[in-house]
Amino acid sequence: MYLIIVGAGDIGTPLIEIATSAGNDVVVIERDETRADSIASEHDCLVLNADATTKDTLQDAGADQADAIISTTAQDATNIMISLLAKELEIPSVVAVVHNPEHMGLYEQIGVHTMENPQELIAQYLYRSVARPAIVDYMQIGEEAEVFEITVTKSAPIAGLTIQEAAEQSIVPEDVLVVAIERKSQESPITPRGNVEIKPGDLLTVYSGFGADPELTDLFGHFEDDPQ
Repeated sequence: MYLIIVGAGDIGTPLIEIATSAGNDVVVIERDETRADSIASEHDCLVLNADATTKDTLQDAGADQADAIISTTAQDATNIMISLLAKELEIPSVVAVVHNPEHMGLYEQIGVHTMENPQELIAQYLYRSVARPAIVDYMQIGEEAEVFEITVTKSAPIAGLTIQEAAEQSIVPEDVLVVAIERKSQESPITPRGNVEIKPGDLLTVYSGFGADPELTDLFGHFEDDPQ
């Protein structure tokens, strides 16, 4: 995949690392000369020390052959301008970071895929790790739904039951689904069919239509996470 990444700051730099490590053809546009030189010396990619808000720069970066452009600068105005130019140059996929939620509507009008305020997402993740330590990892979907990972303890009401038995006994709510099971004795994840037994120590990937509230995490044996 041919990717243009704009910005080599706190967001752009790890993105560059991921994209180049995955074997993509990456072009980085960075206005700061020091940052541009650093990226050029550390990563296998083409780096342009230039202003990405000009059409000439995006054309020099190979906009005509790019599969996607990701704008990660710290300014929404800059990301919006780059997105508009990328759309004009018909880059198939345009992605940008949104720092101010009030600007989200404008990005949507342009037709840009967005990542909203990464600093806030990090803060939410850190708070969740303290407030709900049973949740190994999670992703919010929409306003309430979440996908999260949680380990089953020996005292869990669901432990020792098959998925079908847990459903028949109404232990697991209807809008909660176990979508994957990782077991230390198994090299690959287990597909959660009805006859699969949930065992203590299993790491479950769970979808919940109402999020990972305390009553739900109780099902997996994490009673100590209930707020006092």
